[in-house]
Amino acid sequence: MIFKRNIFLLPLLFLFCTLSSFAQGYKVKRIVIDAGHGGNKPGASGSFSKEKNVALQVALKLGRKFQRDMPGVQIIYTRKTDIDVSLYRRAEIANNAKADLFISIHCNSMPDRRVVTGHTVRKGKRIPRYGYVKNKVTRGTETFVAGSHRLNEQDLAIRENADAALEKDYKKNYNGYDPKDPETFIILSLFKNLYRDKSLRLARLMQNNYTKKNKRLNRGVKEQGILVLQRCGMPAVLTEIGFISHPSEESYMNSASGQNEIVSAIFDSVKTYKKETEVK
Repeated sequence: MIFKRNIFLLPLLFLFCTLSSFAQGYKVKRIVIDAGHGGNKPGASGSFSKEKNVALQVALKLGRKFQRDMPGVQIIYTRKTDIDVSLYRRAEIANNAKADLFISIHCNSMPDRRVVTGHTVRKGKRIPRYGYVKNKVTRGTETFVAGSHRLNEQDLAIRENADAALEKDYKKNYNGYDPKDPETFIILSLFKNLYRDKSLRLARLMQNNYTKKNKRLNRGVKEQGILVLQRCGMPAVLTEIGFISHPSEESYMNSASGQNEIVSAIFDSVKTYKKETEVK
């Protein structure tokens, strides 16, 4: 097991060796746009829509805007239809293309809340009855970058990484990675992503645009051990564009106007990022 985990970490160690060459002449020429989930991995579900479909619609619109308004940048998609693409393959597509940015589009969700629905009287005592209701309160946007995370911040990392267990030959592809093994997260947390600073810069620009331009609730920029980001050899972000479990946000993310606002916020953040980070 230790040997397998060492193999898993070798690509990360190799990335550190390329730091000096990366810093010299960095330009955004190629962007990979990743629509989260797909196929038999629908992701989160709202009252009338699924995460995989919303993410794909936004990803395709974002790609078309880049092609129209930033034609000098090549756009590559991890998927353009409702198909299952493994987390391993998504990162591989970006790495093989020698992409300069990786942007993953997702929708957030909150689990049902356990509430008291009534009481039963037994032997003179009132015993509460419990049921579950949809959490329709939590809303907002948040953007993630690869990095170490504290124990109480593992929920999203576990949820996103759990898709790996559904993939054929996942043990082979991930060199022994087990999404249910807490030691995996400990090992991953020992390594900072080579592109952490640039990833954070892009993530903060996205959140700023969501908040100031789109008037969305800002849930912040966070670092977590999300597998697809950990394996990307370039600045990479995973942006949660809203809560599909929140009625008004679900409607917003499914509307043409809402999707256009989201796309503009992401596009403008990349435009600013490109201007600020490119080495002349």
